[in-house]
Amino acid sequence: MHILVTNDDGVTAPGLLALAQEIRKIEDAEVTILAPDRNWSASGHVKTMHRPLRVKTVELPDGTSAFASDGAPSDCVALALLGVLDKKIDLVVSGINPHANMGHDVTYSGTVTAAMEATIEGVPGIAVSLETPDGFRGQQDYAPAARIGRRVAEQVIQHGLPKGTSLNVNVPYLQDDEFKGLRVTRQGLRVYRDELIQRDDPRGRPYYWIGGEPPTGVSEDGTDIGAVYDGYVSITPLQLDLTAHQFMSELNEWDWQN
Repeated sequence: MHILVTNDDGVTAPGLLALAQEIRKIEDAEVTILAPDRNWSASGHVKTMHRPLRVKTVELPDGTSAFASDGAPSDCVALALLGVLDKKIDLVVSGINPHANMGHDVTYSGTVTAAMEATIEGVPGIAVSLETPDGFRGQQDYAPAARIGRRVAEQVIQHGLPKGTSLNVNVPYLQDDEFKGLRVTRQGLRVYRDELIQRDDPRGRPYYWIGGEPPTGVSEDGTDIGAVYDGYVSITPLQLDLTAHQFMSELNEWDWQN
């Protein structure tokens, strides 16, 4: 069982190391790390087509080796699955992201879209994110989330995933004995409070920041947001088919002849 571990925060991110160390505990697992050489947070699903990609070997803080690419998270997965690594990949685990990826976040998240890239190539993909509280200061503890990631990976190895499906795992910032359990959920509703900040550079030309307060969410039963807010680990199956099937019949009734 050859498992690729990647992320969107960069190859030196502590969440990646914690996840890789835990995934290595899976019986008969061989783990390879190939991750971006810098932070690609909120990069979405990127595929680099108009410049060459480079891969180099780096040493992680625990003395183990990893591969770093100047591409996006989804590029890293594509590189691994298309042959940069000598051995076939059986599973991709992405994370641990230091903030949750719930609701509409999945369209922005490099963590989630790295798992989706695996799914596109027919390989099971799992994304793991940690709901660190807003304003948290100090060193984050990724160990409980890493153990959840291993637990989910072991279940995927045992049961497999349907074609075109990945798992999006969000973990509350709690210790092992504080989790209320694991719940299978649907995507919830994120509430974004983005605002446009305009400033002028030294030459008087305007530039812009997309800022605002951190997003919140609607804590509804059965959703990823509701589960995490209630102290449960959320496991959401995501599918690549974004078709609004329930709207197709109505759309067919529109006048398309004019």
